[in-house]
Amino acid sequence: MPRRSPPPNGCGTLECNFMFARKIRVEYEADGQRHPCPIKWLDNFSMRNFTNASVFDDTIPVADGTMEIGSAVPLAQLREAMEDWFHRKSYLPKNALLFVSEVSIAAP
Repeated sequence: MPRRSPPPNGCGTLECNFMFARKIRVEYEADGQRHPCPIKWLDNFSMRNFTNASVFDDTIPVADGTMEIGSAVPLAQLREAMEDWFHRKSYLPKNALLFVSEVSIAAP
């Protein structure tokens, strides 16, 4: 049987595989078009020393517009906090909207 690669966060334990079990899409809309949030924005938000909100500890950016999050992370609260943070950092244009949605993962 082929061996699985460790998850992108570098943790190889089964516990870590379930910790980040949800995949989400993070996009912003500006001038009527949706764009994936750059990984730089997502990474900056995920660093707790900037947000100081432990509820978001179980978030890890994996690519532009894509994050993996834990089961206890509230999606609506995450979107609000990210939108606020991105506006404060001047990442989001003034009237841009942020969209956070869970991506369904097909069973193997």
